[in-house]
Amino acid sequence: MNALARALNSDIGYSFRKTPVAMVSAVVVTILILSAVLAPLVAPYNPFDPATLNLMNGFSKPMEPNAFTGDVFWLGTDDQGRDVFSTILYGMRVSLFVGFAAVLFALTLGVTLGLLAGYIGGWTETLIMRAADVQLTFPSILVAMLIFGIAKGFTPVDMRDQMAIWVLIIAIGLSDWVQFARVVRGATLVEKNKEYVQAARLIGRRPGAIMIRHILPNVLSPVLVIATISLALAIIAEATLSFLGVGAPPTQPSLGTLIRIGQGFLFSGEWWILLFPAVTLLALALSVNLLGDWLRDALNPKLR
Repeated sequence: MNALARALNSDIGYSFRKTPVAMVSAVVVTILILSAVLAPLVAPYNPFDPATLNLMNGFSKPMEPNAFTGDVFWLGTDDQGRDVFSTILYGMRVSLFVGFAAVLFALTLGVTLGLLAGYIGGWTETLIMRAADVQLTFPSILVAMLIFGIAKGFTPVDMRDQMAIWVLIIAIGLSDWVQFARVVRGATLVEKNKEYVQAARLIGRRPGAIMIRHILPNVLSPVLVIATISLALAIIAEATLSFLGVGAPPTQPSLGTLIRIGQGFLFSGEWWILLFPAVTLLALALSVNLLGDWLRDALNPKLR
C-alpha cells in the first residue's frame, strides 16, 4: 500500500490523475487486456471448438433470436455460426501476444545495437546506423512483408501454420528496431562523456558492464515511451498483414484476420462480422496511442 501511495503521489501519478484522457485510455486498455487474457473464462463459447458450432446459427443478427434455433448472441455470429463476441476475445489474444512480443524483440535488438553504436563508435557505429538509415527508406509494413515472406519460405510446409505467429513476431520486430537504436545511440553519446561513466572506466569496469549497469538505466525513459507507442503500431501492423492474408493463419485468427473475413460479407448485409472486430481494434490501438502520448509528456521535464 505504501508503494501504491508513493506512486500515486509521484509526479507521474499526479499527471495521470489530472489527465482524464489517460485515465479513460488506461481503463479501456486494462479491460481489453483482461478480457483477452481471461477469454476462456469470459467468452460464452469456444469459437474454435467444432463440437460447439451449429451451422444453423450462421449469420445471426446481434441481440436477435436466430430464425432456426432461437439462440441469441450479443454481437451476432459469422457464416459458420461462431459467436462474434467470443471470436473477438480469442482473436485479441493473438493480436496482443504478437504486439507485445514484437515490441519486446524490437526493443531488445534496438537498445543493444544503439548502446554498441553510441559507446563503441567507429566502424561499429557506422555499420549499424547506415543499416538503420537504409531500412528507414522503406515503409515498415513493406519491410515486415519482405521479412515474413523470406522467413516463411525457409519454414517447412507442414510447419508453416504452427510457426506463422513466431515468423510474424520476428518480421514486425525486425521492421521496428530502428527507432529504438537511434534514440538509444543519441542518449548514449551524451551519457558516455559524463563523470560517472569516466569514473567507472578509471576503476577498471569493463565496457559491457558500463553499458548495462550505468548507461542503460539512464536511457530507458525515452525507450519506454517509444515502446508504448510502438505497441499500437505493432498491433496495427499485425492486423494489416493478417488482413492482407500474410499474417496469422486461419487456425489462429487475430483481429486482422477477423476483419478480413468480415469484409467479405459486408456488402451482403452481414455488417456486424466486420464492424465489431474493427471497432475493437480501433479502441485498442487508439487507447494505447493515447497512453503513449501522455507518458511522453509526463516524462518530459520541460513540460512539468
